Amino acid sequence: MAEFEEMSACETTLEMLKKAKEDEQETAFDRVQQQKGCAFGEAGSCCRICNMGPCRINPKKPDESRGVCGANMDTIVARNFARMVAGGSSAHSDHGRAVAETLIMAAKGEAVDYQIKDRIKLLEVAADLDVEIGDREINDIALEVGERCMAMFGQQEGELAFAQRAPEKRKEIWRNLGVFPRGIDREVVELMHRTHMGVDQDYENILVGAARTALSDGWGGSMIGTELQDIMFETPVPIEAKIDLGVLEEDQVNIVVHGHEPILSEMIVLAANLPEMQEKAERVGAKGINLAGICCTANEILTRHGIPVAGNVLQQEMALLTGAVEAMIVDVQCIYQGIGQIANCIHTDIITTSPKAKMPYAKHVEFHEDRALEIAKDIVSSAIDNFKNRGRVAIPDKTEALIAGFNHEYINYMLGGKFRASYRPLNDAVIDGRIRGVVGVVGCNNPRVKHDDIHVRVTRELIANGCLVVMTGCAAQSVAKAGLMLPEVAREICPQGLWEVCEAVGIPPVLHCGSCVDNSRILIACTAMVHEGGLGDDICELPVAGCAPEWMSEKAISIGEYFVASGVYTVFGVSWPTLGSKNVTEYLFERYNDLFKNTWDFEADPEKMVGKILSHIDSKREALGISAKRERVLYDMAMRRELEI
Repeated sequence: MAEFEEMSACETTLEMLKKAKEDEQETAFDRVQQQKGCAFGEAGSCCRICNMGPCRINPKKPDESRGVCGANMDTIVARNFARMVAGGSSAHSDHGRAVAETLIMAAKGEAVDYQIKDRIKLLEVAADLDVEIGDREINDIALEVGERCMAMFGQQEGELAFAQRAPEKRKEIWRNLGVFPRGIDREVVELMHRTHMGVDQDYENILVGAARTALSDGWGGSMIGTELQDIMFETPVPIEAKIDLGVLEEDQVNIVVHGHEPILSEMIVLAANLPEMQEKAERVGAKGINLAGICCTANEILTRHGIPVAGNVLQQEMALLTGAVEAMIVDVQCIYQGIGQIANCIHTDIITTSPKAKMPYAKHVEFHEDRALEIAKDIVSSAIDNFKNRGRVAIPDKTEALIAGFNHEYINYMLGGKFRASYRPLNDAVIDGRIRGVVGVVGCNNPRVKHDDIHVRVTRELIANGCLVVMTGCAAQSVAKAGLMLPEVAREICPQGLWEVCEAVGIPPVLHCGSCVDNSRILIACTAMVHEGGLGDDICELPVAGCAPEWMSEKAISIGEYFVASGVYTVFGVSWPTLGSKNVTEYLFERYNDLFKNTWDFEADPEKMVGKILSHIDSKREALGISAKRERVLYDMAMRRELEI
């Protein structure tokens, strides 16, 4: 194992890496070693947006050369950064569009396998979108909600409806800067146009435009995806489950769902639990059907059904190497082409389902919402048929328990109670110093750093210093595997104030809030803290921060950009894509503070990252006048009479 220990902090991944070497199978961990880093690409100073290039500017001598068109380092780096924002925004927003289309079909009766499962959430969203409720039928309300959400994609003028949820001061900032998002598709298209050869050549203007596009993701596409998924599939509540490769079962048909859109995976869950499917599995010699997830699809079915998680994005190949997976069903985003190469050498079927995402060595079974359950049954049935083709199985004997399924609504309920739901107890705990601050630790895994290691180290150190941590995506799965998403962890690791809060409420100090699209839940929670009062009038005044210690995708850049533009100090690890330009980097790290009242930051070292976050939180506490811990005072009757109401 020693030769792999610097690759991953995950025991089961190390076990599978050893097996991969024995089986002569290549994984992402091998390929990253084969790839020599490009200094120009890492600095963001390589331009490929026209055919006069590629043009490269030496990061060590940025003033000595320009692109063929005359573009300098600042313009090239800003364009590349902005295009990452546009790519990430389009991925999240297209996810949201698919959910909105499905809700409309369900409301019309065209997708009969989908239902409105959370009527309260539907009515709340309807109110935010100014949809009349009255005595109308639920499906009529749902149809109008879906249509209004779809309209946000093509909207050309005005302001996105969900962005009206932001604090008033934040909306003023957006209006004054001219970055209040209009239509989701409009912002992505405009940013791609502005970064086309020969268009916007002012790096400051490009970066302000990138903020507008990112906001259309966080307060638009992503929020649509999260809200409408809750309406159709139920808003998650805390649920206990298992995680890691050991959730695969040797004596059952193992089906792994991987990707991001729960429109498909919800139907796979339903199909796999049908008596006819279970009976078929028994007829081929299996004891049943075991469903597990990888990546963000895993988070979706985990938080709503307690379906076990096989692993995060860097474990997709590891799951196949066990030899125990009959079918890996994928839709969109974060799916390695390498899984097809491994599956081609073993019995596993890779089944692609989206017309947007096909790959070599995979079967394609196109998914259509109007025949959702029928198609899901066919996929599950084919996985059962594949059970007889299994060879040698090597499943790691390790799992970990976790509690997942936290969100804005449940935090409101668990702190305030059923009849007086409120963020007041959370705000009071922050004001009193029992909670030092709240930190979002989010993002992907990246094989250029030790898998899972930085996520776990950063999170452990934050809760040890009194911060409540909220998590999404693959980052959440990394920390869950380390056992940090259990309530008993609070007393073991946290200072007294934080564990008292966790113990009183019955929560772990690290809250699993869903998939990467569910970062919009964190925006809503921050807004709720502002509205509750006592911690400032805008998100930028809260003692909160965000970080993505092992990020790798364009979606992460879009998420970080919309958090900064919403007023949240945000630190990224691994590497930073604008370091080739001192001006662009200073604009994001310093000038953004003047514009948005908080900034980006970069720190690869996990201890220094935590130090920066804690310093930021402490500075916000000091600005609010709550830096010193308030003593609890027991009021006698005379003191009570002196209180002014």
